[in-house]
Amino acid sequence: MILHRLKMHTRSLPFAALFLLCSAAYGQYDLLIRNGRVIDGMGNPWFKADVAVKDGRIAAIASLPGATATRVIDAGGRVVTPGFIDVHTHVEGAVEQVPRGDNYLMDGVTTIVTGNCGGSVAHIAAWFHSLEEKGLGLNLASLIGHNTVRREVMGNANRQATADEIARMKELVHRAMQEGAVGLSTGLIYIPGTYANSDEVVELGKSAAPYSGVYASHMRDEGAKILESIHEAARVGGEAGVRVQLSHFKIDTPRLWGMSEQSIALVEDYRKKGVDVVVDQYPYDHSSTNLGITLPSWALADGAEAVRKRLTDPATRGEIAAQMERDLKAKGHNDYSYAIVARYKPEREYEGKNIADITKLRGAEPTLANQIETIFAMTLAGGAQMVYHSMGDVDVDRIMRYPNTAVGSDGGIRVFGEGMPHPRSYGTNARVLAEYVRKRGVLTLEDAVRRMTSLPARTFGFKDRGVLREGAAADILVFDPAKVQDKATYAQPHQYTEGIDHVVVNGVVMVDQGALTDARGGKVLRRQ
Repeated sequence: MILHRLKMHTRSLPFAALFLLCSAAYGQYDLLIRNGRVIDGMGNPWFKADVAVKDGRIAAIASLPGATATRVIDAGGRVVTPGFIDVHTHVEGAVEQVPRGDNYLMDGVTTIVTGNCGGSVAHIAAWFHSLEEKGLGLNLASLIGHNTVRREVMGNANRQATADEIARMKELVHRAMQEGAVGLSTGLIYIPGTYANSDEVVELGKSAAPYSGVYASHMRDEGAKILESIHEAARVGGEAGVRVQLSHFKIDTPRLWGMSEQSIALVEDYRKKGVDVVVDQYPYDHSSTNLGITLPSWALADGAEAVRKRLTDPATRGEIAAQMERDLKAKGHNDYSYAIVARYKPEREYEGKNIADITKLRGAEPTLANQIETIFAMTLAGGAQMVYHSMGDVDVDRIMRYPNTAVGSDGGIRVFGEGMPHPRSYGTNARVLAEYVRKRGVLTLEDAVRRMTSLPARTFGFKDRGVLREGAAADILVFDPAKVQDKATYAQPHQYTEGIDHVVVNGVVMVDQGALTDARGGKVLRRQ
């Protein structure tokens, strides 16, 4: 009856009056962002508009002079964009400690995808439930890791899987997809995934395909054999029928710097053939992973005790050292001074120092042989997280310019002040905006935002995120592109990005005037 009377008395009213009356009848907006330059995430030019939010969704994008809201933010001519989506993170074990995801929120990230490089939690449903009970500050989705399911079935065995073992792995992937995983990841440089052949990966990809899953791959090689590795990843995509995301696309071998021209051309060739292949990249010339990658993969098989026996047997130890020296020189390095310790629990004073310097700290001359002995000692003590100077600017820039490159940090949620992590965990997105847009003009602002929003959203099936449009989830940023700046460095990584003024996650303000709030706006994003 009330609705009928309202309609009867408003038929002759002008639109503006009708709008105000309806607002009074049905309630105000929860949040209203006024006077912004809206960048919608699709690569379109910016336009002036207000953005209204109601019940966690974008309710209107228009000039809304008469609108009211519980909270009004005056953008003051700053840009208003979708929240950034980081498709490549590793947050298992850390998000439980810092569920708000502070370092990512301060860098404008509202959604992360974890479970990359073949490593994820094994039981997706239980983990998702535990995170929902804690309350998240940002949205989180997860892949199911090939290394994880292979280890569940076969341990770290260095052999091909049997038909029965592949069937059991497929069932684990199937279960994870049912529980909400967004796809399958591989880390074919890491154990035990490195021992698998392509047929095994194709079969597991087929278990993700019925759920429109993504195949995200840390490929088997990112240097001399990168073209072969791209062929392998595209084969998985083509035969399994899944989209392919090539993780942290790079050339990691100094003597091959410049080869990205060929690797990008091959990706584009597969796209022309109908295989949906895209890539992601972090905007740095240093990578980060564990110390174990410096050893040959066969030396790491069958568990910690088997590794210990190999490294304490003089003949085997010598064989491992000889292969390490060959591999090192094949990449174009003379020693391990390019390898910097990010986190090493037994000796925190090692953190921030390279292997050559640590060798001196251990009282030895920094010869290559002694540096290898340092690596052996650290491996036997439990290993370390490392930062490696392995890429060149020519490739970083060329990959950045490729239109199908998304931005992904390959970082993690950090406990502020703990260890010497790669700065990418704090400043990836701001670095793109400050260095590659504002300073060097490698990308336009609109295209940079597209690579951080709608491009990753379409790959991972986030249908209501990564774009500003009515009805979409209200993941929104407000920032001044002339001021946004990454602050984290290799020497001082624990520094938050500056210049991201407001971060909204599902309609909840998580960063307010550059400061973190105590709210929890994030959600677990199960496969849609």
